[in-house]
Amino acid sequence: MLLLILLVLPLVGALVVAPLKGNARLAKLVAFGFALASLVLTAVTWFSYSVADAAAGTRFQLELAVPWIPAFGTQFALGVDGIALVMLALIAVLVPIVMGFSWEEKLPEGRTAAGFFALLLTTQGLLVGVFAATDVFLFYVFFEAMLIPMYFMIGRFGGPRRQYAAVKFFLYSLLGGLIMLASVIGLYVVSGNRLDQATFSWTELQAIAADVPESTQIWLFLGFFVAFAIKAPLVPFHTWLPDAGAEAPVGAGVLLVGVLDKVGTFGFLRYCLPLFPLASQRLAPLVLVLAVIGVLYGALLAVGQTDMKRFVAYTSIAHFGFIALGIFAFSTQAFAGATLYMVNHGISTGMLFIVVGLLIARGGSRLVGDYGGVSKIAPLLAGAFLVAGLSSLALPGTNSFISEFLVLVGSFPRQPVFTILATVGIIFAALYVLWMYQRTMQGPVRGAAVLGALERSGGPGTLLDPAVSAKRDGSGFPDLSGREIAVLTPLIVMIIVLGFFPGPVLEVINPSVMATLNEVGLADPVGGLSR
Repeated sequence: MLLLILLVLPLVGALVVAPLKGNARLAKLVAFGFALASLVLTAVTWFSYSVADAAAGTRFQLELAVPWIPAFGTQFALGVDGIALVMLALIAVLVPIVMGFSWEEKLPEGRTAAGFFALLLTTQGLLVGVFAATDVFLFYVFFEAMLIPMYFMIGRFGGPRRQYAAVKFFLYSLLGGLIMLASVIGLYVVSGNRLDQATFSWTELQAIAADVPESTQIWLFLGFFVAFAIKAPLVPFHTWLPDAGAEAPVGAGVLLVGVLDKVGTFGFLRYCLPLFPLASQRLAPLVLVLAVIGVLYGALLAVGQTDMKRFVAYTSIAHFGFIALGIFAFSTQAFAGATLYMVNHGISTGMLFIVVGLLIARGGSRLVGDYGGVSKIAPLLAGAFLVAGLSSLALPGTNSFISEFLVLVGSFPRQPVFTILATVGIIFAALYVLWMYQRTMQGPVRGAAVLGALERSGGPGTLLDPAVSAKRDGSGFPDLSGREIAVLTPLIVMIIVLGFFPGPVLEVINPSVMATLNEVGLADPVGGLSR
């Protein structure tokens, strides 16, 4: 029952929090309490998972399966492998951090903290269902349902163009989901032809996967792939993300680029590769082309962004290209690197999004040109920006380095050309991160947002020496508060710890990625995990 409780607990929390519209503080405290309880329960789940059993061949653990729609062979079936477990841990860690950041966030007129925090908890519960489902139809239900709270968070609590961004996000995701539904039905029909009774069970479908004709697999694969490529997002299915990321409130944006997008790459590993092994091998070159284009295209567009939130969105597109490269390179080393990259990207990009949100909260502008010299008046904030940026560009010693390194080293034996092209993206990453840091944090105190904030707090004379005035009166453009330090500290700790000690996470991931490669039906190339 552990996974069921982990799924239901945030949903119950949302029902408790939503009516507390008249008491914002109580609503936040109750929501935060449910988020912490989910974090503790996730820790129990983590330590209940046996790496030894996974290495011995147990595909899923902590399983629960009860009949749901017996006429269609559908079960309410939950279970986790190492890949799903690390994603559950990521969402459990990020939600309390997002709530801590959003504690003092100014909401649009007429919107309540109770509504926003209830939507955060709802999103968490549905994401648990997505990652833990072992019935394909149940996965589809959660895949579609998780769109609803994110749609309302963007559409009701977002920026000036929030309605446009929310509708675009919803339509793109809904279209992908409908295409996937056709493949889900097709998979059900195929299973009925191969088995005594049609089924949606992942385990039974995987057992017959190798016997399905390649032509049939290709059509079914494409239905799942389009839905996951939109969610990931891969170029050219990515255009919803910059708008949604820019208009979403910062807390929702962290979950959007930190966790919700990972459903796409998780889907590649959990569904596309094991259920359609022949189609995965045949169409891998096409996916690799899209992955490398995403790496280079996302990086180049990130360099030219004038909106900081859109900048973060485009960096995510580049990073997802690396993840897709690792998945479709078909080696356990690349699989492990891609899975670890999903976790590390959620941490580093989530922190980058939060730091951008802190800048916007102080200056009231999302434009890069409205900031400059922030390190002189808010050195802690500038330091946090630097840590998040260095993690994003995969500096050795930060969490992203080892995952990016594993992806490239694991991909090279099978796909040397694509790997070399993707490596160019590392150079672009250093360019767009360091240039963004230099423009906003370094140099003299400048920019309409910074100077305007200082002038409003310090009076007309502030502009004569804004840095001195800001330090003297402690207002205008303040440095990190105690609450903000508490929000950022866990992220910084994880960036450093996972940069030097990724072993415990990789130990959980490795048996599952090795099982996935076996399900694809390929031998590990030279340079696998055993090396």
